[in-house]
Amino acid sequence: QVQLVESGGGLVQAGGSLRLSCAASGSIFSINAMAWYRQPPGKQRELVATISNNGNTKYTDSVKGRFTISREDAKNTVYLQMNSLKSEDTAVYACNVDVVHSTGSYFYAQNYWGQGTQVTVSS
Repeated sequence: QVQLVESGGGLVQAGGSLRLSCAASGSIFSINAMAWYRQPPGKQRELVATISNNGNTKYTDSVKGRFTISREDAKNTVYLQMNSLKSEDTAVYACNVDVVHSTGSYFYAQNYWGQGTQVTVSS
């Protein structure tokens, strides 16, 4: 079993910055892709950014140039640096992680979600 603990959300004025963290712990052999999703109030969840196990990143168009996803494998942690925040960035942000488990005989992957952290940007 794996636990994901998120931190860094909060209230910030438009134009400000926040840094989200998501730390995975538990029975982890390795981690493949890591990602951040968000769900604005009254809207569907959307993919914000992803980072592969070799560091390749992808972003949704609305955050390109403002957000940066990174990972620290030694700590099983993924970060989301959010700059130049806008009111439309207000949402619950959740991390998503593909974990590889080992039984000693074989490997298998399982996907996990963080509990979500609120980001509110005031205009």
